Amino acid sequence: MSDSAKRSEAYTAAGVDIEEGNRFVKRIKDLVAATHTPGVLTGIGGFGGLFRPDIAGMEAPILVSGADGVGTKLKLAFDFDKHDTVGIDLVAMSVNDVLVQGATPLFFLDYFATGKLDSGVAEKVVEGVAEGCKQSSCALLGGETAEMPGFYPDGEYDLSGFAVGMVDQPKLVTGERIESGDVLIGLASSGVHSNGFSLVRKLFEASDLNPEDTFPGSERTVAEVLLEPTRIYTSAVLEVLGMADVKGMVHVTGGGFYDNVPRVLPEKTRAVIEFGSWPMLPVFDWLRKEGGLSWPEMLQIFNCGIGYIFVVPESQADAVLDRLGETGADAWQIGEVRELGEHIEQVDISGLE
Repeated sequence: MSDSAKRSEAYTAAGVDIEEGNRFVKRIKDLVAATHTPGVLTGIGGFGGLFRPDIAGMEAPILVSGADGVGTKLKLAFDFDKHDTVGIDLVAMSVNDVLVQGATPLFFLDYFATGKLDSGVAEKVVEGVAEGCKQSSCALLGGETAEMPGFYPDGEYDLSGFAVGMVDQPKLVTGERIESGDVLIGLASSGVHSNGFSLVRKLFEASDLNPEDTFPGSERTVAEVLLEPTRIYTSAVLEVLGMADVKGMVHVTGGGFYDNVPRVLPEKTRAVIEFGSWPMLPVFDWLRKEGGLSWPEMLQIFNCGIGYIFVVPESQADAVLDRLGETGADAWQIGEVRELGEHIEQVDISGLE
């Protein structure tokens, strides 16, 4: 037995395996290094990660931060024993929020907590985090792995993440310039993303489906469809910000259209969204039927196929759609901004049953 193992015997007896933790850090070192960008000044292992942002040409640099988790989608990862995608979800949920204000993601920090560390599972999770950072063009600057015996059930873990981006203040996107006549451009979601999974799990458990079954209306398995990672919109957003007057952006998360779109609208405006102006993914048809839900209920809970929204002047809508198409992104004009008038709600979705 090594001297370090001897020193940690008492802690190991209490359920914390320091040696396993050290092995895990060594296993992920290359994964983390592969995400590093020119601003990174340190590798993993220090007390804090160091990052030097490039502020050349900026008038008033502003840091924009976001924190989020994956929620009960993790329960399906445990049940399906599939851990390589939830790390992408983790990055996406924070990075997409940072993008909304026009910020370019700089770096990301993750927190992984479990009752007993399984370095193989944890490495799979971090592989996903690293992939999410690559898709976001940001660095995995550091994080924390916490082993807490008795705190989590065997085989389970929790995740949280923290993203930091930067934007020049004159280019900050706030939504305050949005006016009647502007249009909404919706970007396709990849699936359910990372919200509404308490209901998703309930409906899956009540169904006769198994993880390896083919998902209804799809050629993919149930596990693949339900654990499809959240789409990361960094490349599409930065592309559009560079060519259009983006007045507002929305990350469609928990609360769906009805709660998220008003977050960027000025008080006396409303968004009129045309339901059916984008194709519906099979997973949402299945959820609606299995849950006996109406489309208004679905649009209150899920993204229903639209994960991100741009608000731009009507005169620029076609150019934005063309540019997005050139990048391979699926996007549609899904509505427009009008005066609130006598309406009470700021989101009006037409074409519903």
